[in-house]
Amino acid sequence: MIFHSAVEPIYFLLPVLGFLIGLFGTMLGGGGGFFFLPILTLLLNVPAQTAVITSLVASMPIGLVGSWGHHRNGNIDLKVAAMFVVVGIVGAFAGAAITSRISSEQLKAFFGIYSILIAAHIIYGSLKMKKEQQSEQHVAVTKSEKLVRSSFFGLTAGLITGTFGTSGTAPVLAGLFSLRIPIKLVIGTSLLVVLVNTVFAIGAHLFVGQVDLTLVYFLTMGSALGAVTGPRLLAKSKRVDRSETKARYMYALVMVAIGILMIIR
Repeated sequence: MIFHSAVEPIYFLLPVLGFLIGLFGTMLGGGGGFFFLPILTLLLNVPAQTAVITSLVASMPIGLVGSWGHHRNGNIDLKVAAMFVVVGIVGAFAGAAITSRISSEQLKAFFGIYSILIAAHIIYGSLKMKKEQQSEQHVAVTKSEKLVRSSFFGLTAGLITGTFGTSGTAPVLAGLFSLRIPIKLVIGTSLLVVLVNTVFAIGAHLFVGQVDLTLVYFLTMGSALGAVTGPRLLAKSKRVDRSETKARYMYALVMVAIGILMIIR
């Protein structure tokens, strides 16, 4: 179902938030969809089930524009993306089924717990990667290991996308980093995987949820512009590893804060 809500004064803040989400989402490889659900539920008091599918639709421009920008800059590994996407689609439909069977309060609480766990994983992964870089360890990944890791992390990402209406970035990034591919390929490939998962999750949620197009318009006004800017800044950056690590720490801290708010609210 699709509907338009009445415009509230606070809606005019959404393009600014959308721009920041689109900018950092395309620079970190996740599309930024993680932040739409807390904004809709905590700031605007949108019912959780409506917020999930509205968040997914609002994430679409970030994924489309960002993926195209990264593709033009040669930052996407299509073969790796395909391995993640195949199982991710299954997870997206399973996640949509879960959302339709739990209450708004349960959905927000589960999202809060998920946020804190993923933040801890991001910090742990960043520290581990830094340690490996300092010791100059280079561990080769076999084809069978690639298939197993891609299947596991791809399915998890699709499940998260379908359930919470977020990008499912963390499992995708964790899986791609485990394959030992260059950081720019991780970012670009992650964005494409997230985009495909989002498309199929939207299709699944259309049968059980409602999309508030008014909120989508306001959010995407800024997010599309941010999605155009992100890949360009990344292409010009000569110190991606260092800046990306700092951004991941900040991203994790924000996730913890949002997770706590979602649980106590």
